[in-house]
Amino acid sequence: MFQKPLIAILVLFGLYNPAQAQFGFSHEVGIISGPVAFQSDYGERHDLETNAGNTGYGIGIIHYLNFSYQATCNCYTADTYFNDHFKLRSELSYNKTELQHFGRWVNKNSNSLGVQQLKAMRGSTEVTDIGMQLEWYPLSVRDFTATIGSFGPFLSLGGHYSYYNPDAYSLLGPLGIPQTTFPKYLEPSDGREHGYSGEDGNVWSVVGSIGTRYKLSPLSDLMVDLRWQYYFSNWVDGLNPNPEKYTENRANDWLVWFNVGYIYYLD
Repeated sequence: MFQKPLIAILVLFGLYNPAQAQFGFSHEVGIISGPVAFQSDYGERHDLETNAGNTGYGIGIIHYLNFSYQATCNCYTADTYFNDHFKLRSELSYNKTELQHFGRWVNKNSNSLGVQQLKAMRGSTEVTDIGMQLEWYPLSVRDFTATIGSFGPFLSLGGHYSYYNPDAYSLLGPLGIPQTTFPKYLEPSDGREHGYSGEDGNVWSVVGSIGTRYKLSPLSDLMVDLRWQYYFSNWVDGLNPNPEKYTENRANDWLVWFNVGYIYYLD
């Protein structure tokens, strides 16, 4: 599962090294981890119970190009706005979320078959990402780097290539039969036999975040980051009932990830 992303990130790191001598920058590496809230076709959208219930975790390794400092000469680069306010972040990350239906449709005090089917339906999805984001720091990167105890807020935007591996099942028995499966998930959808699937796949996603760094020492930072990630597919969670008929499920999958990270400057 991780072979393609690992090869890609090794190629990226290999390209960075020869480029450094020509353009001048330094490297930073770090780790991130935190809770993920996955917004999918499980549960009811905009429902607090769904948002709180369908949560998982994420971990990752990150790499930065710091354009304000050149490690080869132990000196600052040319004093331009771009060098002093932007960093390029590359990332290899993984997240997993256990999923089930929440909200008014399963909270009904009902013994009807449909309610029981929704209550018994379970799923999960694992997503491996590789990609880049351009981070903008409204305050000076140089000033932040030189000041212990300072904060460096940032905004970022980028794209990731994601590999997803979903699973869908029921506590009542195998999915795909009327006794266990809610009717709308039995119908064909998007070229597939049913509105659920355990097929893995690849998809592009757009990533945006807001966060800040805190300067711990001359060569290390703490980071907090709130990310929004939108996938260009509705199959990432393994559910996609016919979007033309069930318009409440037509939106693609997305997530919110709050992470905390530690970053080290390679001198």
